[in-house]
Amino acid sequence: MKPLLIIATGEAPPKIRARLHDFPQHFRLGADVPADRLRTVRVFAGETLPAPQEVVGAFITGSAAMLTDRARWSENTAGWIRTAMDAQLPLFGVCYGHQLMAHALGGRVGMLQGGREIGTHDITRQDSGSLPILDGLPASFPAHLSHQQSVLEVPPTAAVYAHSQRDPHQLLVYAEHALSTQFHPEFSTALMKAYIQLKRGVMVAEGQDPHAALAMTHPAPWARRLLRRFARHCLS
Repeated sequence: MKPLLIIATGEAPPKIRARLHDFPQHFRLGADVPADRLRTVRVFAGETLPAPQEVVGAFITGSAAMLTDRARWSENTAGWIRTAMDAQLPLFGVCYGHQLMAHALGGRVGMLQGGREIGTHDITRQDSGSLPILDGLPASFPAHLSHQQSVLEVPPTAAVYAHSQRDPHQLLVYAEHALSTQFHPEFSTALMKAYIQLKRGVMVAEGQDPHAALAMTHPAPWARRLLRRFARHCLS
């Protein structure tokens, strides 16, 4: 039985890992997938990706890395994404994974204008096109965010399905089998709060209020539902 792949493009900060686990566990819990149906490849540590034909689909995680650094492991993964798209492998990129898919497929990534976007924010749907994984998605829904870079120019093959107040490209759809989100559908409320606590110093330095961000943090069930629908599609 082929596994669902988690492409780990980084790891959670040590304080978060110690209490709330690492990225692969966040995706396993968020997508509600048994551990024995998953395979994790830590591309940032030099691990080799399988051929797309060896897996049923792939999540591509977030990272503290900057995509614009063009690290070798990142560029190699971009090449794998292009091969996977040609093979019509189901793909779901998140945060860095969202940016990496856009970069791999002809878009442009850079710093988000106005600085870091962090906390629970409303995501507004703007495309009513039919896609099974998005069926029933509300016109506006909360999602957890933590990013400095963003997709600045969308690849020609992508459709923009949703935006936030500050980022116009929060959800991109490439095909029925491939999508990506700048927001973090794998984040729990506790995990979002932990990131705000961790970043409170830089938030204050950037003119943001971490106390207000914590007070506004609340569950984001619709965002998480996207992960579960994708996983069910891959494993069914």
